[in-house]
Amino acid sequence: MQPDLIGLEISKGELRRLTGFDPEDVFRPSIIADKEKRWGFFLNECLVALALTPIIVGAIYAFIILPTLGSSNKLGIILLIIVPVAVLLGRSLWRKFTSTHALTILLDEVDKYHAVIQAIDINDQLASGNSHSINDREQVIAALQLIREDLVRALQSERILRDNKKLLANNQDLVVNNLANLQTLQVSSQASEYAQLLNQSLQIALDVQTEIRKLRQS
Repeated sequence: MQPDLIGLEISKGELRRLTGFDPEDVFRPSIIADKEKRWGFFLNECLVALALTPIIVGAIYAFIILPTLGSSNKLGIILLIIVPVAVLLGRSLWRKFTSTHALTILLDEVDKYHAVIQAIDINDQLASGNSHSINDREQVIAALQLIREDLVRALQSERILRDNKKLLANNQDLVVNNLANLQTLQVSSQASEYAQLLNQSLQIALDVQTEIRKLRQS
């Protein structure tokens, strides 16, 4: 991948810093629609539940059951069945009450944004190197740079609103968007692959602007 594309990516670490969540821990409807992501998500949840089960069961057994009821294999087996289910339900409820609808939408937009970057990377590997193609690529890169700024601002705004609604009113610079600048970008041919990527980028920008507007209104 070209250095300019690597610089456009929003890493998981940066997303974690912007949102306060591990992006893999936020359940989104788009995950259900994607078979690979769906199975990966549920597998990860099961692995987390299985990893936590021995710790939780051991603590309950050592500090509650043994001092009060004494040794009991039956209760131990019951705990090994109940605890992983309780962990899965608990994590599900935690997500429901801590992550917002706006956050799930914005993370989906981040996925779409990264998909455009991946498409450019594929084009780079197949590029013929003509001047029109290079210029069109630069236009799409410029669009993605503006969208990245908007995505970062939107994620920051969502977190501020989640933590303290009053702070958003004092951070109006976070709700400025680059849509007007994006609409001035053009490619040489509207039938080219870069034109399609630019249109996808503009749609992402529109969706992000809509979410920013909703955050301000809320």
